[in-house]
Amino acid sequence: MKTDNLVNITQKYTDLYAEKAIAWAMTSGIKVIIISIAACIIYKILVGFIAKAVRIAVRPEKHQSKESEIKRENTLISIFTTTAKIAIITISSLMILSEFGIEIAPIIAAAGIVGLAFGFGGQYLIRDVITGLFIILENQYRIGDVVRFDTLSGAVEDISLRKTTLRDMDGTVHHIPHGEIKTVSNLSKDFSKVNLDMGVGYSTDLEHLIKVINEVGDELAQVSPFKESILKAPQFLRVNEFADSAIVVKIVGETLASKQWEVTGELRKRLKIAFDKEGIEIPFPQLVVHQAPKPTTDII
Repeated sequence: MKTDNLVNITQKYTDLYAEKAIAWAMTSGIKVIIISIAACIIYKILVGFIAKAVRIAVRPEKHQSKESEIKRENTLISIFTTTAKIAIITISSLMILSEFGIEIAPIIAAAGIVGLAFGFGGQYLIRDVITGLFIILENQYRIGDVVRFDTLSGAVEDISLRKTTLRDMDGTVHHIPHGEIKTVSNLSKDFSKVNLDMGVGYSTDLEHLIKVINEVGDELAQVSPFKESILKAPQFLRVNEFADSAIVVKIVGETLASKQWEVTGELRKRLKIAFDKEGIEIPFPQLVVHQAPKPTTDII
């Protein structure tokens, strides 16, 4: 008898829970499915919209290669897509929890308190992320560029939303939070310049000097491997200064990005060889010492 009563009670509760499950499935269950499908559809639409919007908004720069432009666009698309994905998952999850009968108001309130605390504690992190987003959006520099941040300079090895990683000429790696960056000097954006000052003796024939400099610059721009890096051959620009022991002349040219140092180094070598051949003096600082005459004493 007890066994029969137990079976009847179990069957009764099973039927009751089955009815509730069917009722929930016909109402809230359908809503959960609709919310999930809608979230997936909205995400797909946003991904396509973000991709098109970024490719329209990002304008190619004059000296930027197609590959660099695509990398920049893909970076921005990835950032915006990830942000949209997090937002959609968060909103849809809260809506689904409410359909399971869970009060989401306390969750939202708790999230607000946590967000406020995080905002006070992580304000520097938020500043770094926002600044990093604008650095990428404005294409201030890219991986491989040579940049200078105030007192630090080097080649950019990595860029994230929070920080930039530089490696200087000594091989030292620097990690700079974006919020700490005040001034950015890109030494290899689009193209670079040869900017060389050289001193020659005051007895030098300037017309002859100009001819030699221009010939050396033209010759350098025609030989491998430097001709692939030179956009404009280094040429005499002007007499830049009358120094204490030399006439300083300025030589300028244009190269591909980050190629100015090796081109300038080769130009110095060739100019020294040409100056020696042509008898053009490269003076070194000289100091003239005047010795006062010794006083004479009259012998009485």
